Amino acid sequence: QVQLVESGGGLVQPGGSLTLSCVASGTIFSIYTMAWYRQTPGKQRELVAVKTSGSSTNYADSVKGRFTISRDNAKKMAYLQMNSLRPEDTAVYICNAKIRPRVGLPLNDYWGQGTQVTVSS
Repeated sequence: QVQLVESGGGLVQPGGSLTLSCVASGTIFSIYTMAWYRQTPGKQRELVAVKTSGSSTNYADSVKGRFTISRDNAKKMAYLQMNSLRPEDTAVYICNAKIRPRVGLPLNDYWGQGTQVTVSS
């Protein structure tokens, strides 16, 4: 069993900063990508940022220059540093990882439960 658990969400004022964390646990042989998505009611889940096990990253245009994704591969963790937050960043932020549970098995997608981020004065 693989679990992803997020933490770090909360209420922040516009212009503020917040850092989200995601830790993967369970039977894990290797982690390829770790990513952050966000979802708001009535909208499709949106990819915010993704980072491979190497140094490759990709960001949604709406967060470029404000958000930074990082990983600690040894700890099986991903982080999302969010700066200059805007009300439109309000969403549930969900951690995703493509994980190979055991040698010889294919990569699977795993999802966390999400953490609420609210940007409001």
